[in-house]
Amino acid sequence: MKRTFRSVSAFLVIAAACVAMTTPVQAQGPVRPLANDFVVVCRSPSPQDIYCYTPGLERLESGRLVATMDFGGKGMAKRAKELGADHPDAQRGRIFTSDDHGKTWTYRASFPFCHARPFVAGKSLYVLGHSGRLRVVRSDDGGETWSKPADLTKDGRWHQSACNVWYKGGYVYLVMENTLDRGIRHWPVGELAPVLMRANVNDDLTKPESWTFADQKPFVDLVKSEELDYFGVPFFKVDPKKGASIGGRGCAPIGWLESNVVQFTDPDHYWYDSKGKTFHIFMRAHTGGTGLACLCKVKENEDGTMSTMLETVPSGRKVAFVPMPGGQMRFHILYDEETKLYWLLSSQATDSMTRAERLPKNRYNLPNNERHRLQLHFSKNCVDWCFAGLVAVGENAGQGRHYAGMVFDGDDLQILSRSGDKDAKDSHNGNIITFHTVKNFRDLVY
Repeated sequence: MKRTFRSVSAFLVIAAACVAMTTPVQAQGPVRPLANDFVVVCRSPSPQDIYCYTPGLERLESGRLVATMDFGGKGMAKRAKELGADHPDAQRGRIFTSDDHGKTWTYRASFPFCHARPFVAGKSLYVLGHSGRLRVVRSDDGGETWSKPADLTKDGRWHQSACNVWYKGGYVYLVMENTLDRGIRHWPVGELAPVLMRANVNDDLTKPESWTFADQKPFVDLVKSEELDYFGVPFFKVDPKKGASIGGRGCAPIGWLESNVVQFTDPDHYWYDSKGKTFHIFMRAHTGGTGLACLCKVKENEDGTMSTMLETVPSGRKVAFVPMPGGQMRFHILYDEETKLYWLLSSQATDSMTRAERLPKNRYNLPNNERHRLQLHFSKNCVDWCFAGLVAVGENAGQGRHYAGMVFDGDDLQILSRSGDKDAKDSHNGNIITFHTVKNFRDLVY
């Protein structure tokens, strides 16, 4: 296979060749993966310098599945220089559709931004992400043709992953994250502000005026690390501005990122809001440890504005961290009306207490950064999680199965994963986007 593509048609040839393949990974033990077999939706043309990131998945009313992803790495910068930034092959984002429940996929379009997710609002399909500023494209024919990118903000240092979307009362809600300068000179997750965005589903969501943004409060403004004690956060001693090297592996100051939004519909829940004006944001907790996610909430005010703050427990104490299996990595939460349960897709950690300098060479970054085991849980309340199954496992620690998104498709759970095979550079910088199906997922409830 050639290492570079010279046209969109070449991407299509690779996509057509890949979608028919399923690759089972053998697993032993009493807990067998639910969906180790997969279909390759997209493959890197140059695995050592072009990486497959940000899988996003949506299901249309027709049953069509829409998948998005973006390419990253130095190879994409080189491609943009050679072909021009506006060339489809040089644009980072890709859109694919499937009309047979994910067995085969068709390339539809490229887009010039990243960290995007597809979602439906009214009669239109959107893909929203960023290239520094927030950007969006729209389709009015089920994803076959797409508008030119529209800017929703003039500037900013936006961030996110293809996390979930929430609908209520004719409005769509999702979270993007803006970076506010607080002097951190490392990976700035402590500077990220989760920003809840709201829009009427019947409006044109390519127009900035269609959106209302919550206020912006980054982690370091709400959570004071010097006040944290007794539960091991942060796990490593790290300079709050510069980070640190732990066993030769970089560690950023603590923070949050990759935000999901939910509401609690059970009147017995301590955090239930009878007026329906409170949204809870669950985020990946970058603490150096495992088993925790970050939490904040957003309240809709009478004047239509939205305010971001920490939640409290009945004692009156603030809570910024909650238990969550896999909360140390990007996760995805969906609420199922049929079971009245929240479903969680996340990364399973197995050895976060191994000293960093003693990790195997194919392990990426810190001990808590294990990325090749994808797991599924369910919960009534987003605090107490029940193990439903191991979804998929890479052949070794260097072959990722992580950063996955999911949708309900009848009785099945459809999953799109950021993955790698033997050609991947490492578990973070994978070379394939893979599609997995968990059959009859509701039968896993006990």
